[in-house]
Amino acid sequence: MIFTPGKEQYDFEEGQIILINKPLKWTSFDVVNKVRYLLRNQFGYKKIKVGHCGTLDPLATGLLIVCTGKFTKKIEELQASVKEYVGTFVLGATTPSYDLETEIDNRYSTEGITEEKVREALKSFEGEQEQIPPLFSAKMVDGQRAYIAARKGKNVEMKPSLINIEKCELVSYNFPEVTARIVCSKGTYIRSIARDLGERLNSGAYLGGLQRTRIGDFTLNNAVDILEFEKIIKNCAEFRG
Repeated sequence: MIFTPGKEQYDFEEGQIILINKPLKWTSFDVVNKVRYLLRNQFGYKKIKVGHCGTLDPLATGLLIVCTGKFTKKIEELQASVKEYVGTFVLGATTPSYDLETEIDNRYSTEGITEEKVREALKSFEGEQEQIPPLFSAKMVDGQRAYIAARKGKNVEMKPSLINIEKCELVSYNFPEVTARIVCSKGTYIRSIARDLGERLNSGAYLGGLQRTRIGDFTLNNAVDILEFEKIIKNCAEFRG
């Protein structure tokens, strides 16, 4: 059952799908832990299964699907759904993490870049392809998360993954920032698109902002922020009590 604000009773043990608008700088696990804490604290659950369907980086915002109870069995199915993002890329510089987690390490000339060239470069990403994940990612390499090695200054080999990008189109052009809408398969890293876009334009690029707007049939328009969710849960607990 989909968690719908305005109801007075929910069965979180039987299962709920909760659409959360993840806040900036929160990890996906921060959201899961907060939801679990609220459910245990407000409803008295000794144990309650809670999980999310597809990690968002701390610097990304937008749709995070959280499943509870028996609906955690649906996580793998939901994770495989097509996802949609709106990402802003900054041209003319690079960072080791391909986003704002790390400082700029190199700057490049942007001479000759036009809106049409950016539009064509973005469209060239469409289709099935192999993509190399960022070193600063949660991918497992030799038994540990890649970002752990990256933060220690170690350089490990990232193996390419097969992905599919259905749509990669320019939304706005405000040079040196360009914003794109991307519809893609599970396992696609938008930060890697930033890296590759910079290479295709010979200018360098990094991800300046990212929002996930859709997972399968679920959209950000129907999501609640974490403070709103907390208020709803407390009101439900008072109604039951």
